[in-house]
Amino acid sequence: MPKRITPLSEIKVRTAKPKEAEYKIFDGGGLFLLVTPSGGKLWYFKYRYDKKEKKIAFGHYPEISLADARQRRDEVRRQIANDIDPGAVRKAMKQAETEETETFEVIAREWHMKFTQTWTPGHAATTMGRLERDIFPWIGKRPIKAIEAPELLAVLRRIESRGALESAHRIRTIAGQVFRYAVATGRAERDPAAALRGALPQPGEKHLAAITDPKEVAPLLRAIDGYQGHFVVKCAR
Repeated sequence: MPKRITPLSEIKVRTAKPKEAEYKIFDGGGLFLLVTPSGGKLWYFKYRYDKKEKKIAFGHYPEISLADARQRRDEVRRQIANDIDPGAVRKAMKQAETEETETFEVIAREWHMKFTQTWTPGHAATTMGRLERDIFPWIGKRPIKAIEAPELLAVLRRIESRGALESAHRIRTIAGQVFRYAVATGRAERDPAAALRGALPQPGEKHLAAITDPKEVAPLLRAIDGYQGHFVVKCAR
C-alpha cells in the first residue's frame, strides 16, 4: 500500500528546520514544501501532464502561507482536470507581462532618458518630439522584439507621403538607435532599421543662392564680424 500522507499544519511548516541537504514535506494532492539548507522554504506543486512529470513554484513561505499554497494547488488542479497545462498557462502569462513592459515606447523613453544628459536641451526635445509624433502612435505599444522591417517601413512611408523625406530619414536613424539599445540590453535580437538602408529615396540637394544685393551683403558682413564662436571658424573669416 502507498504511504499515507499526513496533511501539513501551519505550525509544522513554521517550525521546519534546515538540514545538511534540502528535503521535502508533502501536504497531499501534489503540494509540497521544499526546505533548503540555508533555511529557505519554497512551495511547489508536482503534477503529470501529457505523460510527463512537471512542477511549478508557488512562492516562498511565509509570504505564501499554507492556506494560500493550498488555494493555488486547487486552482491548478482544476486546470489539469480541464486538460489545461498550468505550466504552459504560467509561461504564456509571463510572456504577456514581459511584452507589455518591453514595448517600443517604454524602451525608447528609457533610451532617451539614458542619453539626454549628453545632448543639448534642444536636441533632446526634438528627438522626443519626433518619437511622440511619428513613431509612438503607430508602433509604440508593440513589443519591441516583435517589430520587423516592413512594419517600421510602413511608419516611414507615412512620413514620406506628407513630403517630409528628410524627417523620414532622421526618424529611421532614431529608431535604429532605440533598437540597438534594446539589443544591447537584451530586449531585442536585431535592429530592423538597419535593413531599411536604401529603402527610402534620398532627399534632393538644396543649393542656396549667392547674396548679390548690396543691402543684404552689409548685414551679412556685420554678422560675420560680430561672430564670437569657435576659434577655428573665426580664423577662417
